Amino acid sequence: MTGILTIALSKGRIFKETLPLLAHAGIVPADDPERSRKLILDTNRPDVKLVIIRATDVPTYVQYGAAQVGVAGKDVLMEYGGDGLYEPLDLGIARCRLMVAGPVAAPPPRRRLRIATKYVNTTRRYYAARGEQVEVIKLYGSMELAPLVGLADRIVDVVDTGNTLRANGLEPLEHIADISSRLVVNKAAMKMEHRRIKAFIRQIAEAVEGPRPEEQSS
Repeated sequence: MTGILTIALSKGRIFKETLPLLAHAGIVPADDPERSRKLILDTNRPDVKLVIIRATDVPTYVQYGAAQVGVAGKDVLMEYGGDGLYEPLDLGIARCRLMVAGPVAAPPPRRRLRIATKYVNTTRRYYAARGEQVEVIKLYGSMELAPLVGLADRIVDVVDTGNTLRANGLEPLEHIADISSRLVVNKAAMKMEHRRIKAFIRQIAEAVEGPRPEEQSS
């Protein structure tokens, strides 16, 4: 895609909350990804394409140059730990918290703590920094089920309202990080297409900051 600016996005909340930011930069998708089966979406600009992929794959696509820029949650970036990325902008969207959670009022186990999570690397770093040795079990979904069936003592997962935890008899126990979505940029693209990428970052930053009070009242 020579001459094309490719933006990596994932379906769902991040995509929906990114749309107004892209619109500020003059970019509007031609298709609704929730209805279209296309994985590469055209936009109103012939020089801009959107690739729709799994949220966890966004850093990989950007680092290896399949997309020059992308939007990924900080939880994904913490887990990925890629060196080939710039993270120039906190978009302030899709906010949540990365938490340790467990059964309400459960006593600590007598053995080594067992944690179920899809954030394996982040969880290991968190407990290593506390000087605790834990057993980490990787799961891909339904984290809340793990303590209920005795697979794990606790889970590490993102928490928004906490309703799912409460519905399953769990409660947040420890706060690991506040999460929001970030703009990520391929390092090589930043060098080779510096003017174009910087202009895009500036437009998105303006959208994040929003209109100034004097602009709203005018």
